[in-house]
Parts: sequence; C-alpha cells; structure tokens
Amino acid sequence: MGVLKLREFRLLFGAQAVSVLGDRMVAIALAFAVIELGGSASEIGLVLAARTLPMVLTLLIGGVIADRMSRRAVMVAADLVRLLTQGAIAVLLISGAAEIWMIAVLSGLTGAATGFFNPASTGLLPVIVPAERLQEANGVRATALSGGEIVGPAIAGVLIATVGAGWAMAIDALTFAVSALFLLGLRLPERVPRAGTTFLADLREGWGVFRGLTWVWTFVLAAGIGNLIWGAWSTLGPVVAERELGGAAAWGTVLGATGIGALLGALMAVRVRPRRPLVVAGGSFVLMAFPFAFLAVGAHVGVIAVGALLAGVSMMLGNAVWESTLMRHVPGEALSRVSAYDWFGSIAFQPLGMVIWGPIAALIGIAPALWLAFAAVVATTAALLATPAIRALRDDSPAQPVL
Repeated sequence: MGVLKLREFRLLFGAQAVSVLGDRMVAIALAFAVIELGGSASEIGLVLAARTLPMVLTLLIGGVIADRMSRRAVMVAADLVRLLTQGAIAVLLISGAAEIWMIAVLSGLTGAATGFFNPASTGLLPVIVPAERLQEANGVRATALSGGEIVGPAIAGVLIATVGAGWAMAIDALTFAVSALFLLGLRLPERVPRAGTTFLADLREGWGVFRGLTWVWTFVLAAGIGNLIWGAWSTLGPVVAERELGGAAAWGTVLGATGIGALLGALMAVRVRPRRPLVVAGGSFVLMAFPFAFLAVGAHVGVIAVGALLAGVSMMLGNAVWESTLMRHVPGEALSRVSAYDWFGSIAFQPLGMVIWGPIAALIGIAPALWLAFAAVVATTAALLATPAIRALRDDSPAQPVL
C-alpha cells in the first residue's frame, strides 16, 4: 500500500479511521439507548431519521462552502461540533437524565455537522493524492471504514450489555477530537481549484454538472433507493435481535460480521481497477439482499452474520469503486458540489426508510416486511445494470465522460 507513504494521506487516513470507529459504535448504541428508555421500533426509526434528515438538509450548503473555502477548516469545525453534541448525549445517558426527544435533537445537530464534513472530505482527497493512486487510496481508506465496522459494534455491544449505551457515545465524542487534531496537522498545497462566483451560482453550476452526467445521477438514484430499503435492517434488525437472538451482544456480532465483509471489500478495492467500474459497483448491490432473507426466515445468528458479511463486501467495494470513479471523472473545482448532490441523493430517502419500516412491520409483520425489502434490493440492482450509461462508462478513457 504505497499510498500510505504520503504523509498527508496518512493523517487523513488516521482522522477517518478513529472517527469511523466511534461512528460504528453509535449505529448500535442509539438503537439500544432508545430500547433502554422503553422506545419501540418506530421510535428507533424516528431517532435515526432525526440524525439523518439534518445531514440531508445541510449537504448542498456544505458542498458549496467546501468548494469556496478551506476544506480542512470545514472538516475540523464539523468535528468540533460533533464532539460537543455526542458528548452531550453521553452525559445525558450516563446520568440517567436522557429522554428520547433529547437524543433525537442532539443527534440531529450531529447529522447537520456531518452534512458539511462529507463533501469536504471527498473534495480533499484528490488534492493530496495523485489521480493514478486514487483507487488505491480509496481502497485503503475503506479499510479504516471496515475496521470500524468490525471493532465498533463489538465494543458497543459489550459496553451496552455491561455499563450502558452512554459510554459508547462518550467514546464516539472523543474520536472527533482526535480526528480534528489529525486534520490540523495536514500541509496542503497553496493553490487549490476553487469555485469563484456567488453562492447560488455555484450551487446551480454544481447541479448542472451533476444533472449532465447520466451515469452519476442514475447511480445516485439507485443508492438512494438502496438506503431507503436498508432502513428495514437498521430498524427491524435490533428488534429481532432483542426478541429472538439474545439482545445487543448478538446484534453487535452480526454488525461486526458486516465489518469483516467490509474489510474484504476494501482489500478487493485496493487491488482492482475494473474497466467498467459502475458495473462492478452496481452489481455488488445484490449481495445486500441476503441479510434480509436470512433475518426473515429466523435463521441462526451465525447465518445472519454471513448475510451481513456479504452486505459488508457490497457496501465497501461498491463505495470505494464509485468514489474513485467520481473523483477521476468530475472536475476538481466542482467535485465537492457534485459530491454533495451525490450524498444528498444517496441519503435523501434514508430518513423515510428509518420511519416507514416500523409501521410496515406493524401492518404486515416483521418477516413479510423483510421479504419486501429483499425483493426491492434485487429489482433495484437489475434496473441499475440495465442502464446503458452505467454499462458504457470505462476507466480506460477518463477524459471522455459518458453523458
């Protein structure tokens, strides 16, 4: 992994590795914090949606700002905000003063800060890594994500089972402080391509670039539908775990298996450079159908973990290949804005996905709801791969984007 010889990439990698560890702890800690407070599956979904919706609303603003000013400064500021909000949730839970609405509000502030952080992060990587090493860099960065997927849920499961969800939130808060310190150590080029017109003009220009590339908005639409579907896993999975699998520790094991799969996907991403990258990235989506099927049939926790592992491979391989393709084919001065539209479209339906699956399960049952999610994943993957622009884009001719 020669890209790790680059000092600035090592710092960025370190910042993301430590913050992702905390984030993956939160994925399980928030759900079980709501359960500890007597919340239902629908209330779990509402809290998770409250975390995601503000992120959706701030992404486009964050993308424009990141293309106009220092991307590092935007990322550091976002980390400091998240240090405060996650720390406040931890204090409330540990002290026993928390209520579900408090967790939802503070989670929303965390999500809003993340909406500024993500587009800036995507735009920063091509500034410090040569174009020919972006696939390797994204693959290595994906290993940090996958490592967090493995270790984070396992640690969170143990903490929740022993001392409560608040301590998992406290660790997450500290990871943002460490991330900010890493980012402050970056030495960036003096001249970086910037957007240079008014805010609204920059926003419209970014939309024009995004809309003009069929392969971009088609892939983003599929990802958005996928995140809508994945809400079934996030909201119904903890309920099934609590009723049938043994609680938080068992669910932490399942999510840890997702991390192992993500690690495998990341290692694949480091080594592969597919000629048709979007066929590889989009085709991997079908693997995400398996965990829904295994959960629906009431399989043993080990079998469900295998399905989660396959989903992890899909997420990390697909995301790493997609981000590398985006970075190579979109002009640098517009990358954060296009990335913001990417993030926005990808997660715009996620809050809805967090909210709807609880009521759907209440109406038709948990198992039928999970089978519905399974069928939706398969149909979305097939539709994406049937799109000519997805099949036509090649990485052997990055100077000629497919419209």
